[in-house]
Amino acid sequence: MSQVPVSALMGVLCLLLLLSAFFSSAETGMMAINRYRLRHLARKGHRAAKRTAKLLERPDRLIGVILVGNNFVNILASSLTTMVALQLWGDNGYAIAIGTITLTILVLIFGEVTPKTMAALYPERIAFPASIVLVPLLKLCYPLVVVLNWVCGLIMQPFGIKLGDTGSDQLNADELRTLVNESGRRLPQKRRSMLLGILDLEKVSVDDIMVPRNEIVGLDIDEDINVILDQLRECQHTRLPVYKGDINNIVGMLHMRKVARLLSLEEINKAILLQETIEPYYIPESTPLHTQLFNFQGVKERVALVVDEYGDIQGLLTLEDILEEIVGDFTTDVSDSSQDITPQEDGSYIIDGAASVRDVNRALGWNLPVDEARTISGLITEEMQFIPEFSVCLMVGEYRFEILQVKDNRIRTVKVVLAP
Repeated sequence: MSQVPVSALMGVLCLLLLLSAFFSSAETGMMAINRYRLRHLARKGHRAAKRTAKLLERPDRLIGVILVGNNFVNILASSLTTMVALQLWGDNGYAIAIGTITLTILVLIFGEVTPKTMAALYPERIAFPASIVLVPLLKLCYPLVVVLNWVCGLIMQPFGIKLGDTGSDQLNADELRTLVNESGRRLPQKRRSMLLGILDLEKVSVDDIMVPRNEIVGLDIDEDINVILDQLRECQHTRLPVYKGDINNIVGMLHMRKVARLLSLEEINKAILLQETIEPYYIPESTPLHTQLFNFQGVKERVALVVDEYGDIQGLLTLEDILEEIVGDFTTDVSDSSQDITPQEDGSYIIDGAASVRDVNRALGWNLPVDEARTISGLITEEMQFIPEFSVCLMVGEYRFEILQVKDNRIRTVKVVLAP
């Protein structure tokens, strides 16, 4: 029997190395492709994305057909290498050793490392064209792949692993937050902030962002009617709680749109004002913000009075407060976004003790702790474990606080600077 020319064997060997590179790159590209982008492209009608997504529905079968092809190619290449070595160097151990070492190096470089590295860097460029070949190849080798998967399934069964279980690639909130943070330039900063704001709603409750009780602007119906009318003319809010003597004795909520019509009357009295009030909407202080957002939508309300477990008024919450947690303040200038923050020439800030820690963080881009205290005064008191009677300095994380004024058992103003 005549021997096959070495040149022909070398040609076939080069072809087998190319096929090995194809199967290796296809395996890595298919596994490394971004599943969420793939689904997006498939929904938009991208044909290659649809083919690839169909293959990835059963990764066990996909890997099976790739490995069948890859192992067949590599074993055939090994046999041809042995034939070439025997023809070049004769029937001795040196020939087989040289052939084995040479083929191992060639397969590692051209059949494994290089194609897999390229596929890991550019999975779509590899996976989409590869799907054209893999789809008919899977149909051709389907019986063999099924048998192989069945045998593998029997082997993995004692370990509680079932073929066909692709696992859950659904993202939880923390994983989605990481994905948004790592989106980089593909997603503008403002949009990233909005998405993160939505995700953070479940970590924030109503009492974290409400207007505290002592800052609620309302109408005391026991006041003189002229005082009430002056207050209505100067009011900058759209809805006001109306109470009798004390904020806990709420009578109702008054919409300023109705007040504008009443102020045009020649004579207005308290009875007319009370007739225009509506039933107040109460919510518990521990309600998560994402829950309250849906509650506002369900009851068609925009303002709610926050109560504690005893039914006492603790604050007031508006729909706009929740929206600002998502989109940020509607102004970008520090002085506009918070009148409680006054920038200084030395880079420090004079901050009102009643300012919300969350508002300060949002306005200045800081990371003051928000777990225990709601206000700057409460944060300092929590850190010191007592109410200071004089000006002192303290460090809270990387921020240096200098207490400037203490009055009525409350820290009125502080000077804060980011420590070097």
